[in-house]
Formats: sequence, C-alpha cells, structure tokens
Amino acid sequence: DMVAVLGETTGCLALPNLRDKMKNHPEGYHILQERPRIRLSTLDMARLQGLPDGSLGREYARFLEDNKVSPDTRMPPKFVDDEELAYVIQRYREVHDLMHTLLGMPTNMLGEVVVKWFEAVQTGLPMCVLGAAFGPIRLSTRKLQVLATELVPWAIRSGLNASCVLNVYYEQRWEQPEES
Repeated sequence: DMVAVLGETTGCLALPNLRDKMKNHPEGYHILQERPRIRLSTLDMARLQGLPDGSLGREYARFLEDNKVSPDTRMPPKFVDDEELAYVIQRYREVHDLMHTLLGMPTNMLGEVVVKWFEAVQTGLPMCVLGAAFGPIRLSTRKLQVLATELVPWAIRSGLNASCVLNVYYEQRWEQPEES
C-alpha cells in the first residue's frame, strides 16, 4: 500500500505526461474513453486458460496461476484528485503483471527490479525509478552482476524501443501471439 501511495504522491509530473501519450495515440485514446479494468470480475479466466500456448491471454493466465497473484490486489488510487489521472495510475497498476508476462520476469526480487527498470523508462514515475535504483540492495553479489551487466541494459533498451505500454488495449489482444 505504501508503494502505491508513493507512486501517487510523486507522480504529479509523470501522470499528465502519460495521459497525454495516451490521448495522442489512437489505441491509448480509446482506452482513456472506455476505461477498461483488468480485474478477476472482468476477465474470463476459463477463456484465457483455453487460449493457445503463446497467446497473450494464455501466458498472462499462466503467469497469474504460476505466481499465485491476482489483478485484484491493486489498490485503487486515493491521492490523485483528477479522475483521468487516477485512471492512468490505476491502469499502470493493472498492467504491471502483464509487464512481467511480456518481459518473462518472475515475481522474485530480481524480476521485480528488472520490471521496475523497464517501467521507469516507460513511465517516468519516480516510484519506478526508486524501485529500480534501491531494489537491488537486497540482491546477492552474483545477481547484482547479472542485473548490472545483462538485465538492466536489456530492460532499458526494451523500455526505450517499446511503444508506451499504456497504449495497448490488452483486453482486445488476448488471442494475439505474445511475441507480437
């Protein structure tokens, strides 16, 4: 909960920037208009589990199952007064597990730090930058070496080269191959 609060209270510059990226992108604009939610109540888990291996929906369902996580654990925004910006931070929270899925990162500390580096580049949210910078404190020397020499450069490159992750209407792409 405190990480979520930190994200809201420090995102005053990044959130309008993310919203503007969404407004200026056809799919992002559509998302802002419809405001879909990624929750167990909006997901047809049986359908996702029945999709072919390698599809976004099947791999996301597998990630949730394997890691025993739920999209319902994302706290609703409490400290963002603007309704549109509150949706942007909520959407960011709800696609976090999709970032794990797409990046192939587990939910352990190393995986979380890699995802935070990617999200920091993508969103500019100070909370992501702080997580990327200070998360590694708890890693072993061997994991720090892999992180610094391989995973962080890859996450930064990937974040810079990828389209804005908030501009993807994941709910309309469950059947697509994860690779696309």
